[in-house]
Amino acid sequence: MPHVLLLGGTTEASMLARLLADRGMSATLSYAGRTTLPAAQPIPVRIGGFGGVDGLVDYLRTHRITHLVDATHPFAAQMSVHAIAAAQCSGIAHVALTRPAWQAEEGDRWTHVADIDAAVAALEGPARRVMLALGRMHVERFMVQPQHHYLLRFVDRPEAVPGLPNHELVIDRGPFTVEGDVRLMRDHGIDLVLCKNAGGTGAAAKLTAARQLGRQVLMIDRPSLPERATLYRAEDVLAWIDHAMARGV
Repeated sequence: MPHVLLLGGTTEASMLARLLADRGMSATLSYAGRTTLPAAQPIPVRIGGFGGVDGLVDYLRTHRITHLVDATHPFAAQMSVHAIAAAQCSGIAHVALTRPAWQAEEGDRWTHVADIDAAVAALEGPARRVMLALGRMHVERFMVQPQHHYLLRFVDRPEAVPGLPNHELVIDRGPFTVEGDVRLMRDHGIDLVLCKNAGGTGAAAKLTAARQLGRQVLMIDRPSLPERATLYRAEDVLAWIDHAMARGV
């Protein structure tokens, strides 16, 4: 019987967890632990890191995992690299469940940058009103560009007030709507949206809203990763597990 370790934290991971539970498959969903109140799940949950590749390998072997599914955020590059290496070392089946990257459409005003450092550097210049749609992880990096007014949108209220000298904080959980994001940008006079290319539909509303309002978008491209098998639908992961079991993998 398959025993699945699902590396989660995304909507896709939650969708797959429900499908695995419906199938009655043995599976565990692992969170990195950055969200204070993760949504309830129909399969057992563990929270926290593994201690690098060696720790993940030890977990896979100790818990007799047969299939490793990486459904982490597209920018959780270190975890994804560790998953690839651990699966290879353990000799178990491994696949990524992710979202296709967003593509610019007619009317979009996107500027692409490679990473957070490049995004910070791109904000050199006169004061603007910036929707910093990055969650809470990288906010402090933008303190070197204090001339801007920043709009922050977090899932959870932070324990400490963000260090940006000029900001407003909105606590909200997606999926968001185009109408809501148009209203948000208008109410806060947003000139520029800064975000990562997370893909998917849950966070895409801000891009459509920016297009409708003619606002600029500073898009952080996805990190490059080693070659891996990749699927884009939770249902396809079930078929992949069935196929791997049929081949004795």
